[in-house]
Amino acid sequence: MASVKVSSKYQISLPSDARKRLGIKAGDRLSVQVADDSLILRIRPDKPSERLRGLGRAAWKGVDPVTFVRGLRDEAERAR
Repeated sequence: MASVKVSSKYQISLPSDARKRLGIKAGDRLSVQVADDSLILRIRPDKPSERLRGLGRAAWKGVDPVTFVRGLRDEAERAR
Protein backbone atom coordinates (compact mmCIF):
# COMPACT_ATOMS: atom_id res chain seq x y z
CA MET A 1 0.00 0.00 0.00
CA ALA A 2 1.39 3.38 -0.98
CA SER A 3 1.57 6.18 1.55
CA VAL A 4 1.72 9.95 1.19
CA LYS A 5 2.97 12.74 3.43
CA VAL A 6 0.93 15.85 4.19
CA SER A 7 2.95 19.02 3.48
CA SER A 8 3.07 22.11 5.68
CA LYS A 9 0.34 23.54 3.41
CA TYR A 10 -1.82 20.41 3.97
CA GLN A 11 -1.25 19.16 0.43
CA ILE A 12 -0.59 15.61 -0.73
CA SER A 13 0.81 14.15 -3.94
CA LEU A 14 -0.87 11.15 -5.52
CA PRO A 15 1.47 8.21 -6.10
CA SER A 16 2.36 7.83 -9.79
CA ASP A 17 1.16 4.20 -10.01
CA ALA A 18 -2.29 5.24 -8.73
CA ARG A 19 -2.45 8.23 -11.13
CA LYS A 20 -1.47 6.07 -14.10
CA ARG A 21 -3.86 3.25 -13.20
CA LEU A 22 -6.81 5.65 -12.90
CA GLY A 23 -5.77 7.94 -15.74
CA ILE A 24 -5.62 11.04 -13.56
CA LYS A 25 -3.95 13.97 -15.28
CA ALA A 26 -3.00 17.50 -14.18
CA GLY A 27 -6.11 19.66 -13.93
CA ASP A 28 -8.50 16.75 -13.26
CA ARG A 29 -10.89 17.30 -10.39
CA LEU A 30 -11.43 14.85 -7.56
CA SER A 31 -14.24 14.80 -5.02
CA VAL A 32 -13.34 14.18 -1.38
CA GLN A 33 -15.53 12.24 1.02
CA VAL A 34 -14.83 11.64 4.70
CA ALA A 35 -15.98 8.27 6.02
CA ASP A 36 -15.15 7.51 9.66
CA ASP A 37 -11.34 7.76 9.74
CA SER A 38 -10.87 7.55 5.95
CA LEU A 39 -10.66 9.93 3.02
CA ILE A 40 -12.22 8.72 -0.22
CA LEU A 41 -11.07 10.42 -3.43
CA ARG A 42 -13.17 9.97 -6.57
CA ILE A 43 -12.59 11.26 -10.07
CA ARG A 44 -15.22 13.88 -10.93
CA PRO A 45 -16.69 13.66 -14.42
CA ASP A 46 -16.20 16.54 -16.86
CA LYS A 47 -19.93 17.07 -17.29
CA PRO A 48 -21.87 18.02 -14.15
CA SER A 49 -24.85 16.01 -15.41
CA GLU A 50 -22.76 12.83 -15.28
CA ARG A 51 -22.61 13.17 -11.49
CA LEU A 52 -26.41 12.86 -11.38
CA ARG A 53 -26.58 9.70 -13.48
CA GLY A 54 -28.44 6.98 -11.59
CA LEU A 55 -29.32 9.26 -8.67
CA GLY A 56 -33.00 8.23 -8.53
CA ARG A 57 -32.47 4.62 -9.58
CA ALA A 58 -33.54 3.23 -6.19
CA ALA A 59 -36.81 5.21 -6.23
CA TRP A 60 -38.01 3.28 -9.30
CA LYS A 61 -37.02 -0.18 -8.10
CA GLY A 62 -39.95 -2.56 -8.54
CA VAL A 63 -42.07 0.00 -10.44
CA ASP A 64 -43.25 -0.79 -13.96
CA PRO A 65 -42.90 2.48 -15.91
CA VAL A 66 -45.70 1.64 -18.36
CA THR A 67 -48.18 0.96 -15.54
CA PHE A 68 -47.05 4.12 -13.73
CA VAL A 69 -47.57 6.37 -16.78
CA ARG A 70 -50.95 4.78 -17.53
CA GLY A 71 -52.01 5.50 -13.96
CA LEU A 72 -50.98 9.15 -14.34
CA ARG A 73 -52.97 9.43 -17.57
CA ASP A 74 -56.04 7.84 -15.98
CA GLU A 75 -55.75 10.21 -13.04
CA ALA A 76 -55.53 13.22 -15.37
CA GLU A 77 -58.63 12.02 -17.29
CA ARG A 78 -60.64 11.72 -14.07
CA ALA A 79 -59.62 15.24 -13.04
CA ARG A 80 -61.15 16.75 -16.20
